[in-house]
Order: sequence, then C-alpha cells, then structure tokens
Amino acid sequence: MKHLESQLQTACVNYFRLRYPNEVIFAIPNGGNRSAVTGAILKREGVMAGVADLFIMAARAEYHGLFVEIKLPKGRVQESQQHFENLCILHGYGYRIARSIDEFMGCVDNYMRLQ
Repeated sequence: MKHLESQLQTACVNYFRLRYPNEVIFAIPNGGNRSAVTGAILKREGVMAGVADLFIMAARAEYHGLFVEIKLPKGRVQESQQHFENLCILHGYGYRIARSIDEFMGCVDNYMRLQ
C-alpha cells in the first residue's frame, strides 16, 4: 500500500475532529518531494526542517499546545526532528510521536485531560 503514513495521519486527524469537535488540529505539510525551485521558495517563506506533522492548538497544564509527529512503526526520527522536539520542550509546547492510531489516541486523550 502506498502513502501509509498519510493514511495514518488522516485517521488521526479524523479521530481528533470527531472526539474534540470544538478544538483545533491542523497539519504542517513540510514533507514531500518538491522541485529545487519550490524548495528554495518555501525555505525563504519560513518552512523549517523537522517541524512536526500536526499541531493541536489547545493549551493544557504547562503546555501552550501539542505537536505530534506521525511515524510508521519502523520510521526513523531525523536529527532535525529531534532538534524541533527540543525546541518545543524549551518553549513550553508538548511534543509526541505517534506510530499508530492507538498511540495517537492515547497521547492526545492524555494531553486533552491535563488541567
């Protein structure tokens, strides 16, 4: 099957929107193959390597929001993604990696319960 990570991310977004209809989740489309010209334009516009796939715009406890990186079970975390996770922690944002719909549901439900 093609685009398994895309299918996983779609399922995660659908779950969140059904479970939390009054909250905001959005994708940050950093990945994908682009031409060198398009890549250069996007970089000038502010695209940054390593930014997580999804952002949940809901402050909980000490966090300003939650970034979620979607990975397949055998997917590797890139150095730029590790750097972005460190930035999230430094600036008061939550960061999680979800490798399945069950992991996504668990980490998001736990996050949304924080007071």
